[in-house]
Amino acid sequence: MSFLTPYQRKHKVTVIGSGNWGTAIAKIVAENTASNPAIFEKDVQMWVFEEKVEVPKTSPQYNPSSPLCQGPQKLTEIINKTHENVKYLPGINLPTNLHANPSLEDSVKDSTILVFNLPHQFIIKTCEQIKGKILPYARGISCIKGVDVREDGISLFSETIGKILGIYCGALSGANIASEVAQEKWSESSIAYDPPHLDSKAPSPNRSPSSSTLDVVHFTHKDVSGQLSQVKLQALPSEYPPIDHAVLKTLFHRPYFHISVVSDVAGVSLGGALKNVVAIAAGWVEGMGWGDNAKAAVMRVGLLEMVKFGEMFFGATINTRTFTEESAGVADLITSCSGGRNFRCAKLSIERKQPIGKVEETELNGQKLQGTLTALEVNKFLKNQGVEEEYPLLTAVYRILEGTMSVEDIPSYIER
Repeated sequence: MSFLTPYQRKHKVTVIGSGNWGTAIAKIVAENTASNPAIFEKDVQMWVFEEKVEVPKTSPQYNPSSPLCQGPQKLTEIINKTHENVKYLPGINLPTNLHANPSLEDSVKDSTILVFNLPHQFIIKTCEQIKGKILPYARGISCIKGVDVREDGISLFSETIGKILGIYCGALSGANIASEVAQEKWSESSIAYDPPHLDSKAPSPNRSPSSSTLDVVHFTHKDVSGQLSQVKLQALPSEYPPIDHAVLKTLFHRPYFHISVVSDVAGVSLGGALKNVVAIAAGWVEGMGWGDNAKAAVMRVGLLEMVKFGEMFFGATINTRTFTEESAGVADLITSCSGGRNFRCAKLSIERKQPIGKVEETELNGQKLQGTLTALEVNKFLKNQGVEEEYPLLTAVYRILEGTMSVEDIPSYIER
């Protein structure tokens, strides 16, 4: 494998985000950087949105005589001193080489690999804050489950990140309930990454004060539309191990977290985004007491609409087999429609006769559902494209959330 060759520099890794999934991914990454000192710097930075929290009296970390347990304390200090994210991932021991950092700019400084794991409504603002403050040849992996809908069309968050920061970014998604992954229960996931063709082949830029910028290699690459991207990439210098499929598998694969690496960024990203909308419908069906047959019907229609969406809007690069063969496709759909937060909150909204937003407030400990926002954004895009009626399940979820359709209408509406 390519990374067995000695290189002058090691990759520094930063995880941007510290919710339950962000912390679980940071745990995996830190375990692997410590295990692979020839490739990675040991210490991993995790950017944490600073807030004051109290260590619960039920926590193993609670000690009434400890200063950390004297009322609300900074979350970063609690994480760094107890090696536990007591608010978003309680009960999980974190590696000692994982460092919570309240400064976004400081956490990404000099990092060659940036792992983005935030609610998708915050990603653009976050990227704008670090624009021009990261290594120009850094590479990213997006763990964000959503799509970026704008007036001029729809794009993947991996490419939104890439455009804002001027870097290449892949995606990670799969059948991954954060708490189960953090507890090291066996699961699998998919990484999509199409290595830029000049990475680790270009000479390292000369950074002496008297040098010009002529030795900095920039090049174009194709985006998921199959067209040349507007972003001109700066090549990863040859002094670093190539960020290729082998290195990414080394960074994310654990005995309890199995990784498959493919090149289909569109398929992996869309699977992670659209399955959350389907999971809301599955939760409603469960809440109605309609049984497993009905839930299977919703999942079948949902999978077909996911494939159709990919073919219609990302047909130049998507491999539709990703939806049926990768964890990021059908496996993630099954998990999300069985035990994910979108499913659970939708189910409770029926049982409690409450709006799903009210359930979200009481059940998610300050975190947000991705499925509800994705449903609204996707419907806006489909409506603008004039194809809303071609996606009856995605449309039904949107209309039920908006209050113009009832859950009872789902069976008749999606059979058309």
